[in-house]
Amino acid sequence: MIDVLMLMGSDSDLEFMEAAIHELDAAGVPYAMHVASAHRTPHRVEQLVKDAERDGAKVIIAGAGGAAHLAGVIASHSMLPVIGVPLPTLGLGGFDALLATVQMPRGVPVATVGLGNAGNAALLALQILALSDERVRGYMLDARASMREKVVAKDEKLQARFMTKNDFAAKADPANHK
Repeated sequence: MIDVLMLMGSDSDLEFMEAAIHELDAAGVPYAMHVASAHRTPHRVEQLVKDAERDGAKVIIAGAGGAAHLAGVIASHSMLPVIGVPLPTLGLGGFDALLATVQMPRGVPVATVGLGNAGNAALLALQILALSDERVRGYMLDARASMREKVVAKDEKLQARFMTKNDFAAKADPANHK
């Protein structure tokens, strides 16, 4: 049983997709990962999607650069939510992949995250899973709380380094700006 299927168009995409692996591993969510090309192995893409559905997958993450049709091809073969990760390319810096992933025709939706941001794709997949899995929901709530705590700690460090509370009050008082 898997919860997430991750496909990438080439093994060179792994450097970007590793962020998704990290997030899913941290959450303890089972996944399968494969290389399959929408153009060079379209039948393999279709079979991997069908196998993932049979194995209980609930969401699919697809990373591709260039023409980046992988997420759309997957979405055409499945009713599962598909999250596309447009990947940077040498020629156009990934703008081509971004447009190919985000500009899907009506009836074949693909959720698209930022360029190369497979970590956010995994977090979105976890949010989808959290709708029906209390363990994943708890993990996500804890992760969000941890992020908030880190931001507050960074602000406290900044405040301690650059100004005291009295300095801040003096700077904020309009009477001191004559």
